[in-house]
Amino acid sequence: MDTESDDKLSGFEKVSNTITTYSGSSPVFIIAVGLIVFWGITGPIFHYSNTWLLIVNTGTSIITFLMVFLIQKSQNKESIAVQLKLNELIAASSASNRLLNIQDLSEEELKKLYEHYKTLVELTHAESNTESHSVEDAIEAAEEMIREDLEEE
Repeated sequence: MDTESDDKLSGFEKVSNTITTYSGSSPVFIIAVGLIVFWGITGPIFHYSNTWLLIVNTGTSIITFLMVFLIQKSQNKESIAVQLKLNELIAASSASNRLLNIQDLSEEELKKLYEHYKTLVELTHAESNTESHSVEDAIEAAEEMIREDLEEE
């Protein structure tokens, strides 16, 4: 990142970005494995006492608890960025822009929309499997098929 965009980030944002970046790296994984091995080796020294067990349990629980929130924060940020990129691609292309804010729909609305598009795909497949079709093309093809069916009757 450049320093100009770094200046716009809050202190928490900088720290969380740094932690999520480094926590997924190989050196940090190796350090974590090393700590667990070290803890395991010290078992006989401490006679596998309850305190010895409590140290690793407490440490891993705290780290896991905090990492869940950092991972979720990172995932939310990435999801928004991907959504914005997709919106830009849709807006810049000649594709229909009706789905730009699809992420704001309820799960039930998404299921209905999915079924709608599934039907449109089935209708366009009846015409051709090798051509790409827009929603408008699928609607026109479906209307044409209905008109042809009505004319045959």
